[in-house]
Amino acid sequence: MSKWLPLTIGWRFFRAKQSNSFIGFISFASTAGIALGVGVLILLLSTMNGFEKELQQRLLGVASHGELVGVNEPIADWQVIAKSAQHSPQITGVAPFIRLQGLVQKPGGFQGLVVSGIDINYEADVSTIKQYMSATAWQSLQGNQNNIVLGRSLLDKLQLKIGDTVAMFTPDANNSQLTSAKSHRFVVSGVYNVGGEIESTQAYVPIEYLADVLGLGTGVSGVRIQVANVLNAASVTRDLGFAQEQYLYINDWTRSQGHVYQDIQLVRLVMYLVLALVIAVACFNIVSTLVMAVRDKASEIAILMTMGISRGAIMTIFILQGALNGVMGCTIGGILGVVFAYNLSAIAQGLEQLFGFQLLASDIYFIDFLPSELHTQDVVVVLVMGLVMSLLATIYPAWKATKIAPATALAGR
Repeated sequence: MSKWLPLTIGWRFFRAKQSNSFIGFISFASTAGIALGVGVLILLLSTMNGFEKELQQRLLGVASHGELVGVNEPIADWQVIAKSAQHSPQITGVAPFIRLQGLVQKPGGFQGLVVSGIDINYEADVSTIKQYMSATAWQSLQGNQNNIVLGRSLLDKLQLKIGDTVAMFTPDANNSQLTSAKSHRFVVSGVYNVGGEIESTQAYVPIEYLADVLGLGTGVSGVRIQVANVLNAASVTRDLGFAQEQYLYINDWTRSQGHVYQDIQLVRLVMYLVLALVIAVACFNIVSTLVMAVRDKASEIAILMTMGISRGAIMTIFILQGALNGVMGCTIGGILGVVFAYNLSAIAQGLEQLFGFQLLASDIYFIDFLPSELHTQDVVVVLVMGLVMSLLATIYPAWKATKIAPATALAGR
């Protein structure tokens, strides 16, 4: 017997029309189910990768990777911390900041606002905020002027435009009465557009002006650092803080934005499990298909056995027949998943324009579009998982085919 005979017969069984059309329908359903599960899982993983990429490049590009903030008093000589940071190869940038929190009035009430005084000579080392505003707005953040750059969302809420004056109210540290507040006036010199909640809560002013207003002299509220790997930010920031002589508050992005990263990972895990079960259910249809195919082909199996074909070869025939369903489903699903993953952002934008709705609102989420980042390893893992599950589904019905008694099968033909 030729070693290729079981494969040839298995291929012919796969291509042949079943005498029972219901078997063909179940076979189609199993293939379609595997294709759907594989395609959607690839698309989902690509979307989660896209969110994670945007989180790191956009949100964490603007937010601090790590901060060292003075306790009860400003940091008098922030350059000491900067020199200490040079000894850590994981720290890629250091910049001073002065922070002021207060309220600004908007139609119908007040809006909380955090104003950061920045030095544009160092800020680009720790933040990508420069990329989200015009060159004119960026240059307005130097010198000793009361310029302020607001987020697009806050500018719209306050119903202001560039050149208008905005008043910010802060508690009066010299007055113990809670009703007492100080007013600071700024001129809107620019706008930045990064998306998300940060636009409504964060504004930028020249560090020199804010230092004069608060009477800090050459002192600063704290120091921001940027690290090469954001997942190591907590430990790197802590080590740098412990190396200083002054008492400092140690903060990192996992405290302020960590919930976003954890939500992405949780959704990735849950949907991975759900869609893996979808693929598993589709693979169970392969079991049903092969069980019915074995009963339908009982006489053919008996004839092959009387001609001397081994039981192992019979098992190979039906394993191949079922595995081909898995291969077809994984191939179709893989192609569709990759195509949709590459074009997901454009497809989502087209649907928004066609039906007039917005999938992600920029004032709620940190982005206003549906991102996608296809990773080759995700595609490989999903395809291998689908193929392995479909192959395992063929073992039992293929084994049952070897238990057919030729005499009984031929007698009932």
